[in-house]
Amino acid sequence: MVSVILVLVTTAIGFLLIGMPIAYALSASGIFALLAKGGTPLLVFPQRFFNAINSFSLMAIIFFVIAGELMMQGGISQRIVNFVQLFLGRIRGSLSFINFICCAFFGAISGSALATSAAIGGILYPEMTKDGEYDPNYAAAMIGVGGTLGLMIPPSITLILYGTLTDTSVGGLFLAIIVPGILVTLVYCLCSLLIIVKKGYAPRREILSVNKRKVVIEAIPALLTPVIILGGIYGGIFTPTESAVVASVYALIVGIFVYRELTWKRFIKAMSNAAVTSAVIMFLIGSASFFGWVMTTARIPAMVSNAMMSICNSKIMFLLIVNVLYLICGMLMETSTIVLLVTPLVFPVSQAFGVDPIHFGVITCTNLAMGMYTPPFGANIFLTAGMGKLKVASVFKAAMPLIVAGIVCVLLITYLPVLSTMFL
Repeated sequence: MVSVILVLVTTAIGFLLIGMPIAYALSASGIFALLAKGGTPLLVFPQRFFNAINSFSLMAIIFFVIAGELMMQGGISQRIVNFVQLFLGRIRGSLSFINFICCAFFGAISGSALATSAAIGGILYPEMTKDGEYDPNYAAAMIGVGGTLGLMIPPSITLILYGTLTDTSVGGLFLAIIVPGILVTLVYCLCSLLIIVKKGYAPRREILSVNKRKVVIEAIPALLTPVIILGGIYGGIFTPTESAVVASVYALIVGIFVYRELTWKRFIKAMSNAAVTSAVIMFLIGSASFFGWVMTTARIPAMVSNAMMSICNSKIMFLLIVNVLYLICGMLMETSTIVLLVTPLVFPVSQAFGVDPIHFGVITCTNLAMGMYTPPFGANIFLTAGMGKLKVASVFKAAMPLIVAGIVCVLLITYLPVLSTMFL
């Protein structure tokens, strides 16, 4: 058994170090471990792979990705920005507040951090850096950090994965993360205001006169999207998976017939982007599931659980270690991979310590959202740095105050479970 564990771990690390894509690395290392073990047919690999992705719940991920892409191409994100700017435009630092609030709105539609940063950043980054209003590095940092609200505001792809994996109510998870998501949004806004005042960014802007009624009327279909999604789920009209389909159809109708910006060319672009993103996620889920099964046969989860139980003498200590573990993993790996690999190891221990599974899901999601903008591999920061053709290290440096604010939020959400359970 020791040799199987050694082969599994060393090959996985080795493949990752030479730059192999993580899904390939997980599959290959799992196959090598099976060969080292002997007696298990390799046919188990496609069986486990297929069983992992053959799930009705996971269809929600595909359709929320489609919905996010259709909304980006169909003009919904632009209407959300216009609406928020109408009310906050004259405040000093308004674009920073608009960024975080619009990211929260768009997160309530797409469920994806990268999609949120791409959609909102494409609109706001040029505005932020125009006439030197914001330092380009800080503007990119704000958009990268704000994009992670796509994970913190329901519907969240990360929570769908967690709920499917741990057999926890996805609807309950969506309800539980609303207050933490709002808290994080407000903390980011406050932190950004302090930075703006200290650095002297963003003097008050003169806003060009606009037809306010037109802006509000145009924004109504966009603002109705999260209401339809969440209202339908909590009203018992449809399941989270069905809500993703409804969101996609609604985005299609609004983009074609209301805003009339979703041309055939843009539709093809949205669907091809969604196909690529969905294929990557599903391949990763299948590979990670197979890798996790090999770990289970090697009794690695049981060993990790026993080790954590012996080290942690209280729930407080356990949650602190989990936060550190998730944060470190978030710096190095993609969120879906972490949920699929780490959660099976720590979730049983959390139940032994009496942690509410829904609260633990919110803790998991909050930590992984932070991992999307923490160095050295925060994916959202890489995205926004590329958007502005900036040095990644400079954007990470500009994001440090927001990272500290994020850590404070993680600790509050971890040790004040009432924030997650007040509406349950």
